[in-house]
Amino acid sequence: MYVPAHFDESRPDVLHALVAQHPFGTLVTHGASGLDANHIPFELLANEGALGTLHAHVARANPLWQDVKDGDEVLAIFRAGDAYISPTWYPSKHETHRQVPTWNYVVVHAHGRIRIRDDEKFVRGVVARLTRTHEAGEPQPWKMGDAPTDYLDTMLKAIVGLEIEITRLVGKRKLGQNKEARDIRGAGDALVARGEQQIGREMLDHLAGLENKP
Repeated sequence: MYVPAHFDESRPDVLHALVAQHPFGTLVTHGASGLDANHIPFELLANEGALGTLHAHVARANPLWQDVKDGDEVLAIFRAGDAYISPTWYPSKHETHRQVPTWNYVVVHAHGRIRIRDDEKFVRGVVARLTRTHEAGEPQPWKMGDAPTDYLDTMLKAIVGLEIEITRLVGKRKLGQNKEARDIRGAGDALVARGEQQIGREMLDHLAGLENKP
């Protein structure tokens, strides 16, 4: 990924937080059948390994787990928001007309080595933790014990676990850092007004951080 210096985000704790907040990632592999991409939810174990470890699972019918070998290099991509930016939102555009459209976004690339975990204990643990995390906000959280044992056992046998040791984290926050402060504010305010809160707030928060620096 091309990352100009002003868009670089390399702090591991920030990148881990982004992955945890946006756990539905794209897993890119290059196995025996060539390039492939699968879209799956991940669990991040930030304190496991030098840069963290990712756990996930796929359907047993998915050829991914047989197409790659333990130790193969893979890439997991986590998108943490994006938005189109119109040049008309920049105050400077109306003075000089020297602005063009762009797209702002926040993304994390987790490079790593994959290991296939085709064992019931690992898969059960991954499903249990993912469920606990994503059901936490429900009035009546679903738990694995709610399902009949025989049904749950059948469902667990139909999936295969994945473990990825993260070897490199690359982050990019493209929030208009190469623009004037008034242009960042103009575009951020426009996004928020249109209901695109995520990137709009990120832009305004970035600007506030700059303005509060001593």
